[in-house]
Amino acid sequence: MLEKTLVAVLPFIVVLTIGAMFVGRYLARVFQGQHTFLTPLAGSVERWLLRIFGVRQDEEQTWKQYAVSLLLFNALGLCFLFILQLVQQWLPGNPQHLGAVRLDTAFNAAVSFMTNTNWQSYSGETTMSYLTQMLGMTVQNFLSAATGIAAAIAVIRGFVRRSTNSIGCFWVDMTRALVYVLLPMALVLSLVLVSQGTVQTLRPTLSVTTLEGQIQRIAVGPAASQVAIKHPAPTGADSSTPTRLTPSKAQTPLRISFLFFLFLS
Repeated sequence: MLEKTLVAVLPFIVVLTIGAMFVGRYLARVFQGQHTFLTPLAGSVERWLLRIFGVRQDEEQTWKQYAVSLLLFNALGLCFLFILQLVQQWLPGNPQHLGAVRLDTAFNAAVSFMTNTNWQSYSGETTMSYLTQMLGMTVQNFLSAATGIAAAIAVIRGFVRRSTNSIGCFWVDMTRALVYVLLPMALVLSLVLVSQGTVQTLRPTLSVTTLEGQIQRIAVGPAASQVAIKHPAPTGADSSTPTRLTPSKAQTPLRISFLFFLFLS
């Protein structure tokens, strides 16, 4: 039994150890503003986003300015997600014709996704419309993870920079976490998930007849895109319940191994 366990676990440990070396060097280059293999593509997106935020790539902030920017950005995200849930019945992308989310549930979900605290008190397929899941939950999955990465980088700079009162710029760090780390990772993982049978569609819930002659409703929707970011983030929330156990999230060995590796990393 021990030998079988070691055979299953050791490859993950080896891959994670080797991967950590390359990923660590890559992250160091990204947040120091150095050239990476994604710079020709992601660099233009980064510059475009920074122009929207009105900051320069070499701009610096004090820890107070950094903290205010972080809190303000996340407060706006919380308000947007909260309001989106309350008005989803009037918006497109709602083939199930779901009504507004309950006030307490909407606030709980907005705070949970903004703070990345892994709390989901609702059934995704019967509560949130596809638009709310994509524009609200999935987007906030990216932004909360990017905020966490930016905060970690700021703390590291605080230890390293002993003779300066600046710790970088929140808008620059958050943007780089998005375009150089999270978006490319989620794009690759989404393609892997779809290739392994995870559903990604805007069609409504399927109604099928079982062998016993009963009607069963199968939740579908934009699952792959949300699973692709909730594991690396990780947020724990899902587009349907129970998490990861619906037929639309096919459990192939490659899918399980890939997700397990990302979760550990």
